[in-house]
Amino acid sequence: MRKGEQTRAAILDVALELASREGLEGLTIGVLAERMSMSKSGVFAHFGSREDLQIEVLKLYHQRFEQEVFYPSVKEPRGLPRLIAMFERWLSRVSVEIASGCIYISGAVEYDDRPGPIREELVAMVRAWQGALIRCAQQAIDCGDLKPGTDAQQLVYEMYGLILAVHHDARFLRIPGAVERARRGFQRLIEDYRNPNYQQSN
Repeated sequence: MRKGEQTRAAILDVALELASREGLEGLTIGVLAERMSMSKSGVFAHFGSREDLQIEVLKLYHQRFEQEVFYPSVKEPRGLPRLIAMFERWLSRVSVEIASGCIYISGAVEYDDRPGPIREELVAMVRAWQGALIRCAQQAIDCGDLKPGTDAQQLVYEMYGLILAVHHDARFLRIPGAVERARRGFQRLIEDYRNPNYQQSN
C-alpha cells in the first residue's frame, strides 16, 4: 500500500479499537488524533467527516466478522455441519469481544432510535448476517438434517437470543461460564430441531 493508504488503514484499526470499547458515538476525531499522534486536520484528510469515519469503522468490523465467522463456515458441508460451524465461530468471536464489545450489539443499543446513515449501515450489516443464518438453517431443513416443518427464522431468533445472553451476562453482569452456557443451550436447541434420522443418514 502507498503511505497514505497505510496511514488510513492504521487510523481505522485504532478507530475500531476505540469504537469497540467506547461505542461509535464515543469515537471522536480529537481522541483518535491523540492516539495516532496526528493533528485533527491530518485525520480529517483521510475522512470527510466524523460520520464517514464511523461508517468506515462499521465496514471494517463487518469485513473482519465475515473473514472470521462467515467465510470459514461456508467451507463446511451444507446443512447442519455448516449451521453449527456458523454458531461456534460466532460464539468464539463474541467470547473474545467480551473484553471490548461487539459493535453489532452495542451499535444496536446506540442507534435503535437514531435515524440516519450510520443506523442504516448497521441495520444492513446485521440483516445480511441474519439472512445468511436463515439461508443456512433452511438448507439444513431442505437436506433433511433438521425436522420437516422447522421454522428457520424461529431457529435463528433463538440462536440470536443465546448470543445476546452471553454478551449481557459476561460483559455487563460479569457472570462466569456464560459462553459455555450458550454452547449447551445451542446443543439442546439443535437436538430439539434435529431430524431423528440425521444420525443414521450422516
